[in-house]
Amino acid sequence: MTPSSACTALIEQFEGCAKRQDDGGFAAYPDPGSGGDPWTIGWGSTGADIVPGLVWTQQQCDARLAQDVTRFAARVSAAIGDAPTTQPQFDAMLSFAYNVGVANLESSTLLRLHKAGDYRGAQAQFGHWDRAHGKVMPGLERRRAAEAALYAS
Repeated sequence: MTPSSACTALIEQFEGCAKRQDDGGFAAYPDPGSGGDPWTIGWGSTGADIVPGLVWTQQQCDARLAQDVTRFAARVSAAIGDAPTTQPQFDAMLSFAYNVGVANLESSTLLRLHKAGDYRGAQAQFGHWDRAHGKVMPGLERRRAAEAALYAS
């Protein structure tokens, strides 16, 4: 499957293109939950190439988001396999994986229930992922509620 514009809009809404500087560039910043790794830039992009002091243009942020969403879509599709999946379900799981990582999706009860056809149970699982480093994060609560709503739509 491929992500819809609703998926990208949801990711953009919750990731934000943060740390805009006076010159219009965007600076890398530490993870809000840990205060350190993983360093993030633009629309929530992380990786070995994202380090303190890195600055990107808006074009670089947008291009990396498109690249990341495409990469995550392939991995989420593989994780779902041949389980019946609607576009909103796929988009919600992609947004979830973009935030928590594909490995966490792959090992999650959310995915197991989805693949078993228990869509109501899978939807309820989004709310269990509202913490970072053991602390409930209001932004994650809002994001998981939005993902669960998209999943059910």
